[in-house]
Amino acid sequence: MTTYLLLSLAVLVPVCALALVVLVRRRALAPALLGLAVLLVLTAVFDNVIVGTGIVAYDDARILGVRLGVAPIEDFSYAIAAVLALPALWLALERRPR
Repeated sequence: MTTYLLLSLAVLVPVCALALVVLVRRRALAPALLGLAVLLVLTAVFDNVIVGTGIVAYDDARILGVRLGVAPIEDFSYAIAAVLALPALWLALERRPR
């Protein structure tokens, strides 16, 4: 049975590994980590709202059971991947003067 953790890790591990390489090489890791901290706080707040009000529900058999408030920990993987991948992609595709 596929769990949310396995699905999240299948995306999170390669995305974060490649993003960290780009961010470290371009000396942009500190701003990305600051953005990550902000986004994780916002994710915690809004995920708790949408899960707590029943807008989104998770199958308890497919999650670890670790929650921050009412939001399962696996739900934070999307925020982590996005906040590291987007600036890394921006930097990797940036045109540099020759």
